[in-house]
Amino acid sequence: MSHPHESVPGRSDRTAAPVATPVSTPITAELLRGALDLERTEHGVLPHRLPARARAQCADGQTAMAQAQPSGVRLVFRTRATVVELDTLRTKMAYAGAPPRPDGVYDLLVDGRPAGQSAVTGGHVLTVDMTTGSAQTRPGPVGTVRFTGLSDRPKHVEIWLPHNEITELVALRTDAPVEPVPHGNRRVWLHHGSSISQGSNAASPSTTWPALAAALGGAELVNLGLGGSALLDPFTARAMRDTPADLLSIKIGINLVNTDLMRLRAFTPAVHGFLDTLREGHPTTPLLVVSSILCPIHEDTPGPTAPDFTDLQAGKIRFRAAGDPAERAAGKLTLNVIRTELARIVRQRAAQDPHLYHLDGRELYGEADFAELPLPDELHPDAATHRRIGDRFAGLVFGAGGAFAAERG
Repeated sequence: MSHPHESVPGRSDRTAAPVATPVSTPITAELLRGALDLERTEHGVLPHRLPARARAQCADGQTAMAQAQPSGVRLVFRTRATVVELDTLRTKMAYAGAPPRPDGVYDLLVDGRPAGQSAVTGGHVLTVDMTTGSAQTRPGPVGTVRFTGLSDRPKHVEIWLPHNEITELVALRTDAPVEPVPHGNRRVWLHHGSSISQGSNAASPSTTWPALAAALGGAELVNLGLGGSALLDPFTARAMRDTPADLLSIKIGINLVNTDLMRLRAFTPAVHGFLDTLREGHPTTPLLVVSSILCPIHEDTPGPTAPDFTDLQAGKIRFRAAGDPAERAAGKLTLNVIRTELARIVRQRAAQDPHLYHLDGRELYGEADFAELPLPDELHPDAATHRRIGDRFAGLVFGAGGAFAAERG
């Protein structure tokens, strides 16, 4: 399958002179896609991927951080501008004792094609000590992303925000006026999953596997991939219920094992409850339930997942399964246990719900893929694997006969 994001032409320049006669445009919800809420801050606006009501119902710091990292969120507008400047205040993650993590990336798309890529300097740094769980924030200044050398013709511009850095939007400047883009006839795809869906280890925000699949499938993505937080939370189900969408998918499994959150007895009714809530707002929308991709450490070994700090000074954190396979008899969850039960639940419900579908995640990434493209930390795919999963999902789900095939609409 050909790919829409194979190269990144154009240029960006963080040191270029400012726009000579700038047009400042307020950053409002009508310029943003992929966010469910926009919070006013001291500096500007902060996109959230969960609404305020949901955030108020969860005190978990991991979920709060993940939903504020704007995976799939992008500024979208039409303009003749040849220069675009975006001031942002990022919060970058760091780990005590490890080398600095790579900067988050901003992807520029013009008329749907890659046209530039950059990062910002400055911003806050949130340093986490993985051995104690403590965290400290070091404040920093606002930074600027500049894209220059664009054509002066009218064009559709998208700036995809970093999928792994909390990003406050401070100011947008151009050398020509900007206008919002009306929502077209592309179907809106609302997806929920784990850090893999959020984009962990993807090369850039427009090359996470959901972003790639959406581009190939001609869909408008709203990505509720929440690192460490795909946990069948009722507030996430209600957020999805209340969000307009033409296509729905949930990818369930790995975080439930990671956290050792529940046993099989609780899992089954929790899945039913999540699906019931989705159907309250989307009674006939195509709804796809996806199980986990292959993850050998947890196929038959329960969680919790424990970090391995052996190579921390080299900047590498690996993971291992800390559970005991014998505990499956007491209802502990493994990926194979979850896959079997998800398939059974969907089969049972599909008898009365003809728009409900199931996909075994190993069709996206299985044993042969692991042999060729192993998970670098035993848990998360790398950039090449994100591309493979995106291509596979587009073919299996958006392609002919798939759950999201155009003929089903």
